[in-house]
Amino acid sequence: MRQPNRRIAVAALGALALSAGSAPAAPPLTGDMSLGDPRAKVKMVEYASLSCTHCAVFNNEVFPAFKKKYIDTGKVHYTLREILTPPAQVAAAGYMTARCAGKDRYFTVVDAVFRGHDEMVRTGDARAVLLAAAKAGGLSEAQFEACLSDKAGLDALNARVARNAQDGDISGTPTFVFNGEKVKEGEMTAAELDAAVAAASKR
Repeated sequence: MRQPNRRIAVAALGALALSAGSAPAAPPLTGDMSLGDPRAKVKMVEYASLSCTHCAVFNNEVFPAFKKKYIDTGKVHYTLREILTPPAQVAAAGYMTARCAGKDRYFTVVDAVFRGHDEMVRTGDARAVLLAAAKAGGLSEAQFEACLSDKAGLDALNARVARNAQDGDISGTPTFVFNGEKVKEGEMTAAELDAAVAAASKR
């Protein structure tokens, strides 16, 4: 059984120069990124880090079917809340890139980073994966570089992460909250998600 990452981190601005080798669900928080119908009865919040292996596995293997079944049909409103786990500079760079891509392409970048996770681990080349994710989000390499050099963007990210970790009482990623109730810290299976949605629908 996979265990969630335990440490929450803060990114340092200088760490963003990447090179090869290197709880309540409502009300919405300022800066939240969401998918689905905000009027849905079930509100799901996932606290996740882009450098978290377990978050990547969930995104790549479980989330697509869940999204199709519940989010795309208007049954669940999904919100991703950003957390940084080691290596914090990789997670921070990914989230900053997603923000720079804009609201409409935020989740495209997030998905691309998660899908490149194994490549990052295998090659140690985080920058190549992040650049590919940036391009998937419509950014040029120059825009990607400018994004990672944006101190205001980094400060805003660190503020969101600190708020998310405190408000959600988060000690590991991924952590899932349904209608304000923390359901699980660690990956959720399709069956567990079905049960969580059913339970939240009754509350």
